Amino acid sequence: MILLQLFLIFFKIGAFTFGGGYAMLPLIQEEVIAHGWLTGEEIVNFIAVSESTPGPFAVNISTYVGMETAGLAGAVAATLGVVLPSFIIILIVARIYDAFRKNRIVSGCMEGLKPAVVGLIGASVLSIAGAVFFGNGVSAGILASPEFLISLGIFAVMLILAFRKVHPILIIALSAAVGIGAGFIPGIGI
Repeated sequence: MILLQLFLIFFKIGAFTFGGGYAMLPLIQEEVIAHGWLTGEEIVNFIAVSESTPGPFAVNISTYVGMETAGLAGAVAATLGVVLPSFIIILIVARIYDAFRKNRIVSGCMEGLKPAVVGLIGASVLSIAGAVFFGNGVSAGILASPEFLISLGIFAVMLILAFRKVHPILIIALSAAVGIGAGFIPGIGI
């Protein structure tokens, strides 16, 4: 039963989310927490891990949730569930897209999806930031804590590097190195 549930939930997520893994985050968080498969903190931790591992984000997180929930069979069920809708949709779209590419309705749909995807990604960023920095509530002490200030500094430096077109692999490696280094500073538990 759990395998079918994993497959169907991730199939739904894969079928109704446009824009890739980051746009899926709000749905994944909602479903996984609602079913009690992972806690919000576990999801945030895995998001960090999945960013530094190869492969598509949606595949990484669905595989992880499936593995944690029902072992190897769960990983396969969740991964197939999240990938299959895209596979089916791409097959259909590839067959008919050329005929409808210049259609006003199709063009309008594509233009309308762009801001929705940006909004979903923005919502994911805010949700993750809230869980990371304000998991125990908002207080002035959090904003002045060394952990928050170091994380904010890392974010600012990495944002500058990203805008300067530094390769993403280097940015990820630098972020990991700074985070590991900060973990060795007494009294800081990043």
